[in-house]
Amino acid sequence: MTASADEILGAYKQDVLKRLRGHRRLVEKALAQVSDEAFFRTPSPESNSIAVIVKHLAGNMRSRFTDFLTTDGEKPDRDRDGEFEASETRDELMRAWNEGWDRLLEAVEPLSVEDLGRTITIRSEPHTVFGALNRHLAHFAYHAGQIAYVAKLWAGDGWKTLSIPKRGSAEYIEALRKKHES
Repeated sequence: MTASADEILGAYKQDVLKRLRGHRRLVEKALAQVSDEAFFRTPSPESNSIAVIVKHLAGNMRSRFTDFLTTDGEKPDRDRDGEFEASETRDELMRAWNEGWDRLLEAVEPLSVEDLGRTITIRSEPHTVFGALNRHLAHFAYHAGQIAYVAKLWAGDGWKTLSIPKRGSAEYIEALRKKHES
């Protein structure tokens, strides 16, 4: 049986939400493994701390997903350059992170199949909602990987893997096979 366009687009929206939530879990598990000092530490003078990346993602989500379908995704009150300087506390940054997630979920969860084909703007550039979601997913994944990598550096020997452990692929695949057989 061939899936209809509505079924494909509906499945797409659910997949985007699943992947975004997965990236969120990965980031939050990485954040839980770093001290406050490490949260604000930079690997090099031109690098961003985890705190700065969290602030940037929070600002991006707030801007992009506030009035998502009706206003430009780059809000006039967004200070993108200011996102790359973290003077807030970790608690304040995590509140902004959670507020950004609230905006994203409030905007994406109710989208209809028809909404996915609508045109919105980001920095005055037209995007379909479908394209804007792809853009956000790629941007978020990029920064989630940065956070995980830097957190792993700072956690050192105490790091608890966020995915399949090194030299654990065969065991992981076998467990998945058994799970899907039952």
